[in-house]
Amino acid sequence: MTQRIEDYALIGDLQTAGLVGRDGSVDWLCLPRFDSGACFAALLGDDDNGHWRLAPKGAGSCTRRRYVPGTLVLESFWETRTGTVKVTDFMPQRDKAPDVVRIVEGVSGSVEMNATLRLRFDYGSVVPWMRRADDHRIAVAGPDSVWLRLENPDSVPVKTWGQQFSTVSSFTVGAGQSVAFVLTWHPSHEPAPRLVDPFHALGASVDDWQEWSARCGYEGPYRDAVVRSLITLKALTYAPTGGIVAAPTTSLPEDPGGVRNWDYRYCWLRDSTLTLRALLSTGYVDEAAAWRDWLVRAVAGDPSGLQIMYGVAGERRLPETELPWLRGYEGSGPVRIGNGAVDQLQLDVYGEVMDALWLGREAGLESPPHAWNLQLSLLGFLESTWREPDEGLWEVRGPRRHFVFSKVMAWVAADRAVRTLEDAPGLPGDVTRWRAMRDAVHREVCDRGFDAERNTFTQYYGSEELDASALLIPRVGFLPPDDPRVVGTVDAVRAGLGRNGLINRYSTKGPSVDGLPGREGTFLVCSFWMVDALRATGRVEEAKDLFERLLELRSDVGLLAEEYDPVARRQLGNFPQAFSHVGLVGSALALAARGAAG
Repeated sequence: MTQRIEDYALIGDLQTAGLVGRDGSVDWLCLPRFDSGACFAALLGDDDNGHWRLAPKGAGSCTRRRYVPGTLVLESFWETRTGTVKVTDFMPQRDKAPDVVRIVEGVSGSVEMNATLRLRFDYGSVVPWMRRADDHRIAVAGPDSVWLRLENPDSVPVKTWGQQFSTVSSFTVGAGQSVAFVLTWHPSHEPAPRLVDPFHALGASVDDWQEWSARCGYEGPYRDAVVRSLITLKALTYAPTGGIVAAPTTSLPEDPGGVRNWDYRYCWLRDSTLTLRALLSTGYVDEAAAWRDWLVRAVAGDPSGLQIMYGVAGERRLPETELPWLRGYEGSGPVRIGNGAVDQLQLDVYGEVMDALWLGREAGLESPPHAWNLQLSLLGFLESTWREPDEGLWEVRGPRRHFVFSKVMAWVAADRAVRTLEDAPGLPGDVTRWRAMRDAVHREVCDRGFDAERNTFTQYYGSEELDASALLIPRVGFLPPDDPRVVGTVDAVRAGLGRNGLINRYSTKGPSVDGLPGREGTFLVCSFWMVDALRATGRVEEAKDLFERLLELRSDVGLLAEEYDPVARRQLGNFPQAFSHVGLVGSALALAARGAAG
């Protein structure tokens, strides 16, 4: 039976990540990077597409599980008829080769354990050749090689054999006994990788993560939830470049059984400012600077070629392809890798870049010497194009429109340029022209994007539809929170896009603006935006109540996907989702600031 999305827990090494189910199975793992081919793809297919299960014989889901406090080290416990066993799963921060470590420890009595390793490279399509060498089992197919070895300090009898193109192990562990499995990937043409001591690596990983999480400067309400979200954001960071992926998965559906299945293993510019603010506000200046530097490198070049997303190292070519051999999560096909939205025009990203770089300057991050010239180039292009229609923040696959939020972010771009020159008048630039652009955008949005009869901003010019992105209007400074148009928009979005108290990003009833069939769940980051909007407009208790309800939607280990179905009471979309966790951190900080102000 397919596990629910929230039944998975995240492990990772700051370059890639895997998902471990409550049944002890690693059902998703891409090696060596977030966007590499998966060697375990059962999440989007079945066991034949690759998985690694380690659990008591005949057992189902674990009895309980948790992360070691302040870490990404997962502990799963099974309480069986004969005893209790703990499995610890983690990925050490790598030296060169990525490792997955799974340590079985007897807690009480004795428990018979089974392990099944079924490797399938290239997203579950390639069966490797398996052989033995010394104390290893080595799987090779083309460029990929995986080495599996056993560390057995207590000399527990372990039987291992091949079965149906899998490696199977069976053993019984008693109280105080431990058995460790280490899986290591490396390019098949290179020499054998350095061996990792799994028990030493466990201690080092716990120490590294707890040292990192202890640096969190936030001491306000909901601190545990904030720290868990920050750990998740750190885990979604590609350490060599500082890029942060939207999620470690592809094609987990927004509409189970439908076609709303996308690859999120890339870095989106739309997330930049909110992510930067979350990191800076909690004391993670180094991570904020690395993300800002990734942003500057990624967007460098012709401003007309600015993309909405890039690869973890700033790659631009992310062609969308379907994988027909994978049936999809709960039959939700097609399974896609790459993302065709990379070729869309989204004018809001120019504002996101300008806002993020302005925020970095305001926070005291040392700005790269060429960053301002890059900003001048981006703004020069936007001056001539902001009146054009685009695909909008949500990457709709329908026709281009004059999306209100895209225009608002064009205003943000001009406004941040003006503010930068006001703070640093020695920089080159025509502040008079930018003020004129800012005023022109503001007038047009208020004239064409506001429905005076209903007292709300709309999704696009001439539309009667609503969009949750309008909740960000006071946050970016386009209008103050007490402006009647802002209050009216918050009320309209809550009434028109609310669903069981949570918020849809836009309506998917009838012919949808996004050009796709089916519906989707409530959008979690939009629900956090509603928390912020309610707080900003003076409805603090309502904001707090909604925030605490959102906290209850997290999985048992504190993770959030992209969306939530309040009727089926389950998470939907790619998992875990950086934007959802950024929203959680931002809302906690906003509520704490309000409390500090009395």
